Amino acid sequence: MSSSRPWYILPIIIFAQFAGTSLWFAGNAVLPELQKAFDLAPESLGAITSSVQLGFIIGTLLFAFFLIADRFSPSKVFFICALLGALFNVSIYFFAEGFTTILVLRFLTGVCLAGIYPVGMKISADWYEKGLGKALGYLVGALVLGTAFPHLVKAGLGDLPWSYVLMTV
Repeated sequence: MSSSRPWYILPIIIFAQFAGTSLWFAGNAVLPELQKAFDLAPESLGAITSSVQLGFIIGTLLFAFFLIADRFSPSKVFFICALLGALFNVSIYFFAEGFTTILVLRFLTGVCLAGIYPVGMKISADWYEKGLGKALGYLVGALVLGTAFPHLVKAGLGDLPWSYVLMTV
C-alpha cells in the first residue's frame, strides 16, 4: 500500500491530528472565563484538566480492550471521534449548567481523544511502512501544535467571548 499511496495522505493525516488534538486543552484555554461564567472555584482547573486526561486513559483502555481500531475502519473511527469530540467540546457553551456538566463534557472529549491520537498513529503506520519514523515525528509535532492551538486562538481573539475559542477549536 505504501508504494502507491498518494502524496497528500500524510498532510491530511497531520492536519486531522492537529485539528483533533486541539480539543485537548480547549477548556483550559478559557478556564478563567468559565470560572466567571459558571462561578467555579479556583481549584477547578485541576479537576477540569484531570477529567480530560482520565477520559483519554479510560477511552484508550476501552479502544484497546475492544480492538475498536482493528475491528472497524481506523479512518472512520478517527472521523467519528473527531466529530463527537468537537460536539462535546462546543456543548460546554450550549448545554453546560455548572461544574459537573463541564467535567462530564470534558471527560467525554477525553474519551474521544483516544480515538484521535492513537488511531491517527495507527492510520499512519498503515500507510507508511517505510518512513514511519518521519511520519510519526510529524504527527507528534501536530499533537504539540494542536494542544497549544486553543491558547493561540484565545490570545488572538482578544476580548471576544470565550465561546469563540470553543467554536474555533
